[in-house]
Amino acid sequence: MTIIKDTEFKRVADGVKPDAKKRVVLPKIAVQEGITYHIYSNSMGQIVLDPQVTIPASEVWLFNNPDALASVRRGLSDAAQGKVSKVGLDAL
Repeated sequence: MTIIKDTEFKRVADGVKPDAKKRVVLPKIAVQEGITYHIYSNSMGQIVLDPQVTIPASEVWLFNNPDALASVRRGLSDAAQGKVSKVGLDAL
């Protein structure tokens, strides 16, 4: 399992200690709303927080359907490149 996806770490705080409930505050880190974390540690006591997002159960089908996902990605790519056309509702 590969957890580290970018090896260029930067120090964001010094001397941070866990509180009485073993919580650590993450100073100076822009934590986006809606992000949760998987937490990993190694034998040396290093800890890695791997940001995660969740998707609604009603949308998981798309990620389980490679053909549909590829179609959506093609559509997004086409739109980003300006490859769009107007279609009247009558034509649908």
